[in-house]
This record gives sequence, structure tokens and C-alpha cells, in this order.
Amino acid sequence: MSRIVIAGGGIAGASAACLLARDGCEVVVLERSLGPTDKICGEFLSTEAQHYLTRVGLDPRALGGHPITNVRLVRGDMVVENALPFRGLGLSRRVLDEALLRQAERSGATVMRGVTASENTPELRFLATGKHDLRGLKRDLPGGPEELVGFKMYYRLAPSERVKLSGAVEVILFRAGYAGLQLVEAGRANLCLLVHRNRLAELCGNWDALLAALCDESAHLRHRLAGAEPLLDRPLTIARVPYGFMYRPAAADTLFRLGDQACVIPSFSGDGMSMALHSAALAVRISREGGAPPRYHERLRRDVAGPIRRAMGLYRLGRFGPGQMFLMHLLRLWPALMRMAADATRVADTAWVID
Repeated sequence: MSRIVIAGGGIAGASAACLLARDGCEVVVLERSLGPTDKICGEFLSTEAQHYLTRVGLDPRALGGHPITNVRLVRGDMVVENALPFRGLGLSRRVLDEALLRQAERSGATVMRGVTASENTPELRFLATGKHDLRGLKRDLPGGPEELVGFKMYYRLAPSERVKLSGAVEVILFRAGYAGLQLVEAGRANLCLLVHRNRLAELCGNWDALLAALCDESAHLRHRLAGAEPLLDRPLTIARVPYGFMYRPAAADTLFRLGDQACVIPSFSGDGMSMALHSAALAVRISREGGAPPRYHERLRRDVAGPIRRAMGLYRLGRFGPGQMFLMHLLRLWPALMRMAADATRVADTAWVID
């Protein structure tokens, strides 16, 4: 049996390696990081993400995943809350990615750290490099440059605020952007936010000035972070995330593109990790059946196109003031829409890979 090379050891690449190695394939994962790393990610595991992790032999609860049952939307002094249609978990990518790579090795895969693949890497079959494109294999990204800049910071909240946040994911809307706040393992709080680059420029690109401005604007965020201890030396940052991207299949495709190399759903939906895991499970199943990459890409587009379109609509509403106010008033009148939106931006359970 020929060797299979996977470029990228994030959740998509590592979970694909687990499944392929379990099938008896000779699998090599090329992962550019030398050890555990933090990544910009909301770190929310929905029910389908938990399903796919269980399929590869991992229990995210045993890794310390924090149970999340409610979603809370906040703008100014307006707060709308409702139960999620499932029980989610908050788990950091540092912990999850490493657990998946270890599971891949236990399943029989070889993981090579500090190695970067290229378009000419022999036996390269699965492309799972996340937001990092390989030269010669770049994604055809939609539209012009993305105008939002992303930040991520971990905090140790004051005990009273940690109790108030426990069990919920909070989406906090502010002028020219929004933030997500939730607990992950070991009681840490993950704050991820997106802000328009023009507002960031007003503050000379300074993180401390930005955070102070957001706390001035949002009493809710100010209270959450009162007395909080930052757990990173500086925030992680990212720009030009291509929300709404879906890879267009070509008859000449020879690679299975996984995760963000195949599709990118807006962070507002909180479903990026489950789509990455779904893409890996689907690609392995189609490859096992003798299917070629174009067949996989067509099927994946059918599975994710609807959720991504609906998530893009919510994302556009959540970015700026008028849409934010419309969304808040609508949800105050009809809170059950929050549960409906959570369902509508996820891969339908009828499309899950079960076998």
C-alpha cells in the first residue's frame, strides 16, 4: 500500500490521519509547529464536532472541555439569552490539536514536527494547512481584502465573573465588530474579537487602547474583565480571514482539501471546528471507497453551502450598528430564533459521516 502524506496537523489533518491509520494505511503527517501552540479560534465544540472526535477515539470532556448550554447576545445594556439546541464544550486548540496528534500516533500514523510541505512533496494526498496556503496551491479567495482584524487573549477571570460566565458562550456586539467570550479547560476564559481595521487605526493599532475602548463601550465586557489576569504575553492576531470561502472543485484535482482549505464559515456561527472535522471524515470515507477529490469536494460543498450562506447573513448583521440593533430587537421579540440560528448554521445531522 502506498504512503499517504497529510500536510498540516491541525484538527482536520490529525483527525484524517487517525481514520486513515486505523484503516491500515501508511500515513505521514507533516506539521510545521514544533510543539503545542495557541491558535486564533473560538474553541467551541458543537454536538457534531463531539461526534467526530468520538469517532477517532477522543472524549473532549476527558480533556477538560467546559460544558456550554446557553448562548448570550449582548449589545450595550441589552442582553438576550437562550438555551442552545445541544450541549457544547469549550476546549482550547492547544489541548485539542495535541491530543489529536497523539491519537494519530497511537493509531499508527507518523507525525513529523517542524516540517513544512510544498506542492512538490511526494505522495501528498490531503491538504490541511488551515489558513496557511502552500505555494502553488493557493486558494482562490473571494472578493477584496477583508476589513476585519482578529485578536485572541486568554484570561483568568475573577471568581465571581467566572461563575457568571460558566455554562454560556457570550457574543458581545460593539461598534465596528464583535467579540466571543467563553470558558475552556482549567477555568480559563477565551476572548476572541473582530474589529474593523479603521477603528483599530484610530487607536494606532494598540491592543491595550482597543480593549480599554471596548470596555468603555460595553459595561458587560468591563465587568467580565474586572480584575482579570491576562494569560498570554500579547494577544494573537490575524487579518484577512476569508469568511464565506468554499473551494470550487476542478476535474484535475488530485488533493483532498480539508478544513479551512476547503471552506471557511464566519466565526459568528461558532461552527468552524465541526466543519473541519466533517471535511476530514468525509474525505477519508470517499477516499476509502475509491472516490477522487472532485467527488469529495462536490459533496462537501453540498453539505456546507447552506450553513455558510446563513452564517454569512448573521455575520453581516453582527458587524455594524444598524444590523446589530435590528438583530437585538428581533431576538428580544423572538428569543427562540437563537436556537434556530444555531441549527441553521450547522451541517445537518443527515449529512454526518456515521460509519
